[in-house]
Amino acid sequence: MKKTLIIILGVVIFLIAAAVAVPFLFKDKIAARIDQEIAQSVNAKVIYDIDNVSLSLFRRFSNVSARIQDFDIVGNAPFENDTLVSLRELAIDFNLKSVLFDDYPTLTGVHLNGGNLYIKVLEDGTANYDITFPSEEVAVETTESNFKIGVDQIQISNLNLVYDDRQLDYFIALGGINAEGSGDFTENVYDLPITMEALIADLTYEDISYLTNKTFKGETLLNIDMENMKFTLGEGDFQLNDFLFGLSGFIAMPGDDIEMDLSIDGIDNEFKSVLSLIPGIYSESFSSLKTSGTMDFNGKIKGIYNEEKFPSFDISLKVADGMFQYPDLPRPVKNVNLDLQVKNETDNIDNTSVSIPTFNLDFGSNPISGKLYLSDLVSYTIDAALKGKLDLEELTSIFPIEGLAMKGNLDVVATAKGRYDSAAGIIPAIDAKLLLANGYVKSADYPAPLEKLNVNALIQNPSGSMTDFLVDLSRFGFELEGEAINGNMKIRDFDKLIWDGEIKGGVDLKKILAIFPMDDMSMEGRIQADINTKGSYAAVEAEKYNQLETRGTMDISNFKYSSADVPQGIEIAKATAVFTPERINLTEFDSKIGESPLQATGYLSNYMNYFLGENGTLNGQLAMNSSRFNVNEWMSEEASADTTSAELSVIELPKNIDFNMSVVASEVLYDNLNLKDVKGNMALKAGVLSFSDASMKTMGGTIALAGKYDPRDLTAPAFNFSLNISELSIAEAFKSFNTIKAFAPIAQNLTGRFNSDLNFSGKLGQDMMPLLSSLDGKGLLKVAETALKDSKILEGITSLTKLKDVNTLQLKNISIPITIENGVMDVKPFDVKLWDYQANVQGTAGFDGSINYLVNMQIPAGKFGSQANALLSTITGTATDENTTIPLALNLSGTYNSPKISLAGGNSIETLLANALKARVSGEAQNLQNQATEQFNAAQDSLKIALKAKSEVAQDSAKKELEKQVDVAKDKAVDEAKKLLKGFFPKSTPPAKTDTTTVKKD
Repeated sequence: MKKTLIIILGVVIFLIAAAVAVPFLFKDKIAARIDQEIAQSVNAKVIYDIDNVSLSLFRRFSNVSARIQDFDIVGNAPFENDTLVSLRELAIDFNLKSVLFDDYPTLTGVHLNGGNLYIKVLEDGTANYDITFPSEEVAVETTESNFKIGVDQIQISNLNLVYDDRQLDYFIALGGINAEGSGDFTENVYDLPITMEALIADLTYEDISYLTNKTFKGETLLNIDMENMKFTLGEGDFQLNDFLFGLSGFIAMPGDDIEMDLSIDGIDNEFKSVLSLIPGIYSESFSSLKTSGTMDFNGKIKGIYNEEKFPSFDISLKVADGMFQYPDLPRPVKNVNLDLQVKNETDNIDNTSVSIPTFNLDFGSNPISGKLYLSDLVSYTIDAALKGKLDLEELTSIFPIEGLAMKGNLDVVATAKGRYDSAAGIIPAIDAKLLLANGYVKSADYPAPLEKLNVNALIQNPSGSMTDFLVDLSRFGFELEGEAINGNMKIRDFDKLIWDGEIKGGVDLKKILAIFPMDDMSMEGRIQADINTKGSYAAVEAEKYNQLETRGTMDISNFKYSSADVPQGIEIAKATAVFTPERINLTEFDSKIGESPLQATGYLSNYMNYFLGENGTLNGQLAMNSSRFNVNEWMSEEASADTTSAELSVIELPKNIDFNMSVVASEVLYDNLNLKDVKGNMALKAGVLSFSDASMKTMGGTIALAGKYDPRDLTAPAFNFSLNISELSIAEAFKSFNTIKAFAPIAQNLTGRFNSDLNFSGKLGQDMMPLLSSLDGKGLLKVAETALKDSKILEGITSLTKLKDVNTLQLKNISIPITIENGVMDVKPFDVKLWDYQANVQGTAGFDGSINYLVNMQIPAGKFGSQANALLSTITGTATDENTTIPLALNLSGTYNSPKISLAGGNSIETLLANALKARVSGEAQNLQNQATEQFNAAQDSLKIALKAKSEVAQDSAKKELEKQVDVAKDKAVDEAKKLLKGFFPKSTPPAKTDTTTVKKD
């Protein structure tokens, strides 16, 4: 017996030891296999640290479980800045038998624990999840994968998902996804029991948000037919907030179309479940909400979805005798009855009809009732009615409105019947009245109430003809601390839009904002208005502005505004606008735009057409003056408080503004430039900004300019300028202008000043700086006197030629003709005196910093030193006169900071001197320099072709970057959704991990 126990104990110990040892023994085998499969199948950066891989036999016995912590997948271009997958933990299960005895482990389970998934589809259909190699590429460049898959479980815990499809204009953000499914995934047809829960942060289709901040739960048996791509839902329960429903049917994708046949039914039939879908009601106190009443919800969706067709559907919701009441408030909402049906029996979404034959509820003792019939979305045939009364004070006893007291009575009676046809001039017959009497609003944040709120509005159209349309706002107004603002407006004839109205009074914006606060915005100041207006849109279209009697004044004082979008802030100390039928005259405007003081006068014309018309253009003439204007504050949507480091970005200009502006500024800050005495004229028309008679003082000199900035194509904003530069500091110009740094890097070692007449054009990059590879230009650079010292080029010439006294260089009266094409500056041959030698210089400088120059000089023999003279004497047999000139051709290549100095033709200095002397004896000295020039020009042609090709690549790259910027609005929507998902994507992927992916190259 004792022996038996010892044997059993030994077997147990052996099995435990084996279970502990097996993962370690086979870790390398499994890890190597994972690496191999990733490299062979994934065309993206798969990032994880092998030290973060652990194996266990106990975790999911009888499988070996491989757990990988911090597992990321980052896409290739154009998704190199988007993290597709970022998981805190990825666990993969392998069949133990296959690990021990097979060559290829069998995958049996996948577990995702914590992290984020960002799926992005561009407008052209390119998707960031398409990261597998094409089948033909795999066949050629990799060995066939023998990885076996027998997955029987998929588990997801606390995963965030953003699906951003810009091709379909569909967006969904889910947070905290927990899901689990198990089945025989190796079969073509199998059942998958699945459970799931998540937060629906946002669901938007074609810019319409359908669901926001809703919790979802679901459990069903999903039958999957992979061969026919058909997914059938068995009986299951689903929940959206507290709304319970059943969903059954199938979705199939056998080809490009999506086939569906789905049924949805409400389960609990309680009115409270419907209330949970209303954002204002579904709050922390929802569980204690008192409710009663019944609900019936069902729907069917059947048909094909594609670009031309939409499935038919029939969705209905009925609520009977509904009631809800907040536990701490005395009055309920009761007698809620609703009968809603949304139906479409065709495959055309325009044939959708809406029917609400019954709708009513009581806000305390105030009943509201109505109906709605809408036949379709083409003729918009409608039969609708709404009738109700609200006691605003009683409303606050029904809904919790913390810190806000209201009083007053609101009456609404409205009917509409008929169809809308703008071409035939037909609209529904309408009779609507709205009356708000003795309104009162008091906020806990401000001691004084907004009172005597009165609105009396009438909308009528008895015949259904647009000419009989009437909106009569006979009275609207309010008082705040004894100050009143009142007005009226009457609009008739929906076709001609004839109006007659007035507004008079003053308002303190800070007080209004205290009563009705707005997030991420602050505003204060006083507006005083006395304006009368009458006219018609027909007169606007006919440009008969004498028929538009808009007159009066508007004064703004002590105005301050800032928001999340305008953090710099705007202040208006005093502004006065005088309205006439033809113009708005700005007689005074004293402001501070960010940190920049600005005064302006002028006028705006055609303003009625601009505000009321679809294509109206606002004309104007403005004179602006500033003592110091900081442009950098406004050059970026995300300008920092430290405006010296504000990042510039492309500025779009409105196409429906035609302004002429004269500008005078004592000082302007732009990028790293400090401009003084700035003045000139600007014209903004059709989205293009033109400059004329503009001048400024900077860098010790003056710049006069004319030209234009054209950003109509935001992916390739263009400019075209003519510059007249006078007495500009060469050294300061090098520090300030990227163009000079690229094309004339020698300027960093030059002293003195220069003049220039230069015409140039090109494209701007995303930082609003000239795209050097796109520049074209022509001009003449003039330097009266300059000095060059501490130059590596001079050091190179001295080292090569052994010439004396060439470590510094004085230059006078230089005129350099240049042309620029596709980012390559071509310096035409020009004569100059270098040291005491006559010289001729020509060559090119590329936008990439490369240089290639030829310098032809005539050097007296005595300047080459005693060793050179001895060589010459040996060759000729007689002493050479030290004034004998030797032609010297130097080639300067490389970059300015790393130059390559060589003798043209590649000769040594000794061979050069020998050949030069022989040529002098034979009278062919000039031919040596001609030959050097011809060889240089031939090489230059090849160099220019290479630089042009490089320029095209650089411009294409810049265009793609700007195309990304143009799509920034979509990216902002994604960012907003990510904010709702706590702990979403990290800003950057940790760099210390190993990239296990083999990246394929074309």
